[in-house]
Amino acid sequence: MKPHVLIVGAGIIGAAIAHRLAPQARVTVIEAAFAAAGASGKSFGWINASFFANPTHHRLRAEAIAAYHRFGAITDNVQWSGTLWWEETGAAFDAMAVSLRDLAYPVREIARPAFRALEPRIATPPARALHFAAEGAVDPAALTARLLAAAADHGAQLWSGTGITGFAVSDAGVIGVLTEQGPVFADHVILATGAATQSLLDPLGVNLPMLRRPAVLLRTQRLPPVIHHILVGPDGELRQDAEGHLLTPAALSHQSDTSDRLVATLGALADEGISRVAALFPDLDLRWTAVTVAARPMPADGLPAVGQVTPGLTVAVMHSGVTLAALMGELVAAEVMGQGPSPWLSPYRPDRFA
Repeated sequence: MKPHVLIVGAGIIGAAIAHRLAPQARVTVIEAAFAAAGASGKSFGWINASFFANPTHHRLRAEAIAAYHRFGAITDNVQWSGTLWWEETGAAFDAMAVSLRDLAYPVREIARPAFRALEPRIATPPARALHFAAEGAVDPAALTARLLAAAADHGAQLWSGTGITGFAVSDAGVIGVLTEQGPVFADHVILATGAATQSLLDPLGVNLPMLRRPAVLLRTQRLPPVIHHILVGPDGELRQDAEGHLLTPAALSHQSDTSDRLVATLGALADEGISRVAALFPDLDLRWTAVTVAARPMPADGLPAVGQVTPGLTVAVMHSGVTLAALMGELVAAEVMGQGPSPWLSPYRPDRFA
């Protein structure tokens, strides 16, 4: 009989794990709201390894990009557009280029004429930029739905609108979860619950401190094709989705933003953000049409926290979940199914916070 694995959280990480586990196990996904209701449904969607904390973290992210290509047709809606980066200038620009080349990451420097050829709508092209050809973007909510549908094809079940209130525990460890309707038992439980993870672990005495990192994303009206790459400049990050909306985080340097609270209303932040975008395209009549805020799932040191925290219970929480989802699906599924610890995950075990 196949083992029963219960995944709490139907964001992109929980969905990727369910997709990989479903052919091997009986999978139940429990979600307090609906699929991609949290950060996964409010994410910029950038898949990259140009943002990293250290060389080991970079290699994890680069392998995660490779894992997306191993996904096959299920990720054929990823836009592998590449990134144009000119967030820094001078010595900081040079240091970024050198660090990525030393890590064997695909990067090339382009001058203003080449930038203008690639992105002719930008009013003031930078003197130089870095092109990261391997990077892309995806609608995380749409990908989450695809992954859950593929898991369902192998028998996985999704329970939406019911959260967990605790864990069923025996002398052997965690044996299931508690819901308002009663206990649900399983051979293994996986928490893919993002920013809520620490509060769920508190009754077990497991320490996994999470940072408070709200992120605001705004969206414009639909437009004909305006840009062709993910753009990362001193005025923030910008991309155009498949429906024509321009997407941009309200915070500058969104990937490394350390703000723990919002300093203005969502509307004010969106107004400020759209003014920065409009400066790039003075010939366009831009307006924002939607703005969202999400709690980014970020462990205290900013790095992923993945692995068993007590017998029967595994956690998988990280930023950026969009970049790492495909790889985490592979690695967590393999470990839960008893295929041994993954060297990729050894620097990111939750017990580093014990």
